[in-house]
Amino acid sequence: MKAALIVVDMQEDFCPPNGSLAVNEARTLAPTINTLLSNPGFTLRIASQDSHPPNHISFAPNHPPPNNLPFEHFIEMSNPAAGKETETKRQRLWPIHCVEGTKGAEIIPEIDTKNIDLYVRKGMDARVEMYSAFADAFGNLDAEVNRSSVDVHLKGALEEKGITDVFCVGVAGDYCVKYTAIDAARAGLRSYLVEDAVRCVDPGVGWEEAKRELREAGVLVVRSDGPEVGGLSGVV
Repeated sequence: MKAALIVVDMQEDFCPPNGSLAVNEARTLAPTINTLLSNPGFTLRIASQDSHPPNHISFAPNHPPPNNLPFEHFIEMSNPAAGKETETKRQRLWPIHCVEGTKGAEIIPEIDTKNIDLYVRKGMDARVEMYSAFADAFGNLDAEVNRSSVDVHLKGALEEKGITDVFCVGVAGDYCVKYTAIDAARAGLRSYLVEDAVRCVDPGVGWEEAKRELREAGVLVVRSDGPEVGGLSGVV
């Protein structure tokens, strides 16, 4: 068994007090995540970062009023992959966040980045949302369109290191962390989401629905002090 830790989107724009898309209590996750990053049982430690162009499709101000309120309104988004343009998905609109090269796109200083082995920048294609660090919202993994969305082929990087198990933490538990964990399972890996190391955009009912989706996809929801994590370093 070889395990990887994926720290999802612990960026300034997702953290209070000043983040444009701040997830409640996100910054308080840093001590738990740093403890996980220091666990010698992880072969590979990865950090993903949203890195959006200013004209990204998910940004509410990039759409005409009156139906362009962040969090409240949705648009129909088309699959940018060649030959699949008729495939659409409903896309929630967000405030402008994590624009490439801005302070908001930076990982918060509370995260101990000296223990990060690999960075994955995602959401770089203006035409399509990308929550997961593996694939865009339409599941494009290896198509040319995905290479314009993300700068690292994550599945390939994990295979290169012989990774069998993936543990996902960060924000938001009901969006980017959830979809990253689900895609890890779809890639044939044993996938875990560490519940006390995530915070959600829509806690409560939204998180309960996310856990249902995770279970259906074969993802185990665990805790940082549980046997799954403890077993990595021989502490059970």
